[in-house]
Amino acid sequence: MRTKLMLSLAAAAMSALVVAGCSNDSTDSSMDGPSMDSSSPSTSESESAAAELNDADVMFAQMMYPHHAQAVEMAAMANGRTDNPEVLKLASAIEAAQQPEMDRLTAWLADWGQPAPSADMGKMSGMDHSADSGMMTQQDMDALMVASGPEFDRQWLTMMIAHHTGAIAMANIEIADGSNPDAQQMARTIVDTQQQEIDTMQSLLG
Repeated sequence: MRTKLMLSLAAAAMSALVVAGCSNDSTDSSMDGPSMDSSSPSTSESESAAAELNDADVMFAQMMYPHHAQAVEMAAMANGRTDNPEVLKLASAIEAAQQPEMDRLTAWLADWGQPAPSADMGKMSGMDHSADSGMMTQQDMDALMVASGPEFDRQWLTMMIAHHTGAIAMANIEIADGSNPDAQQMARTIVDTQQQEIDTMQSLLG
């Protein structure tokens, strides 16, 4: 009887150890799995977010907005100052392309936690008129405002070529230095579209 009792106790003890071991393995597995899964994506996502935005992207959005604003203003001047259908067609295309881009630039800066852009040319502290920005001075804009007919066409085409050339230079900086894919895609579009318009305007000037 005593021998049977001892064997029964030993068997019970072994069973308890086996159950405890399985329980511990299950607990460890359930704790380790989610912990590893939850840490990896968060690290990956933060690194991805950081890689998709840098100072060049922010500068591109902040500076291209007022640059586009001036182009849209110049485009609007064509109405009532020229009857040249080619100039009017170009002006309409410029406004149609650049106003939506201004809206996108504003939305990006808001998403990036940056101040809203300004169309005030005086606030473009990062852009120097001598640095191939293509921006017109107030005197340039005033002269264009009072011109009409063929003289308006000549001034408008000349100024817009310079303006587009500056935009392309800014866009190329974003392509080279930026990291945000949306901003870089807009920059490539600006280069392609505005170079085509430059070619057209140069042919109109003769």
